[in-house]
Amino acid sequence: MQFTAQQIAGLINATVQGNPETTVSSFNNIEAATKGDLTFMGNAKYSEALLQSEASIILIGKDMVPDQPLKATLLVVNDAYQAFATLLEIYQQMHVQGLKGIEEPAFVSESAKLGENIYIGAFSYVNNRSSVGKNTKIYPGCYLGENVKVGENTILYAGVKIYHDCVIGNNVIIHAGAVIGADGFGFVPDKSGVYKKIPQIGNVIIEDDVEIGANTCVDRATLNSTIIKKGTKIDNLVQLAHNVEVGEHTGIAAQAGISGSTHIGKHNMIAGQVGIAGHLKTPDRFIATAQSGIAKVSDKPGQMVGGSPAFAMRDHLKSSAVYRRLPELEKRIAELEKALGERKNG
Repeated sequence: MQFTAQQIAGLINATVQGNPETTVSSFNNIEAATKGDLTFMGNAKYSEALLQSEASIILIGKDMVPDQPLKATLLVVNDAYQAFATLLEIYQQMHVQGLKGIEEPAFVSESAKLGENIYIGAFSYVNNRSSVGKNTKIYPGCYLGENVKVGENTILYAGVKIYHDCVIGNNVIIHAGAVIGADGFGFVPDKSGVYKKIPQIGNVIIEDDVEIGANTCVDRATLNSTIIKKGTKIDNLVQLAHNVEVGEHTGIAAQAGISGSTHIGKHNMIAGQVGIAGHLKTPDRFIATAQSGIAKVSDKPGQMVGGSPAFAMRDHLKSSAVYRRLPELEKRIAELEKALGERKNG
């Protein structure tokens, strides 16, 4: 499909500089774009690439428009990143909207309830008493256990597994290979040291507007629910243990692990490879930098921590600076000790 600059401008409230009838049919980055591509510039460091770009249309912030003329037609907006994200979202929706119906072979229980305009891909399995809301897309190879509830306008990409009794909200995206509602890691050793499994009879509740990355695991609660609250975004390869609760609009990056019964506050930012011990409660607007190991945390909102064990980021940076100088400091101490020894002997 082809779109003109004028058509695209109408979607993102942009001002056209150049030929409004210029057409594009694909996206590309500013350095690789060629004729027929739309690209964007949201960072001044790409100014030279902008002047050399072969793209047909360039989406650009109003504060970055160059003085010299360009070959490309410009779409001028307040925020190039936001506008470009909006275009990509519209483009993706156009592809998803074409998916409808139930492909064969797929199994849908007679007791399942299906909304209007849904898509269920081949080799998917929808178990007894489960429900799927309208406009939801379930890609091939997905599994919905008994009594699973999936809301409206939700996307489950290929191979997503959702265990029994779990609840998925509206406008949720769960990427390929994610597992929702597997048993939490609950075992207790008997007198002889043999581990006995503790049944995990709770569920997982994922609220509206959540996105969960590929191969992430969200374990079901031992009792009650593991809860991911609305607007939260979770990266690939994240582990959320049983009875964890993640507050609204929190971001959790790849390979982070959150232990059982920990409550994450609202608007938290958990960076990659962060480990958080069990039964903790982080405050709102809490930030944990990459590879932090968190064993305790205060209730002061807005704090930033780093290191393992983690502590206040300002102190962590000071400590890191000292740590890098340890060989030099050790040498100086040895020299001082030698000088003191010589003075005593003299």
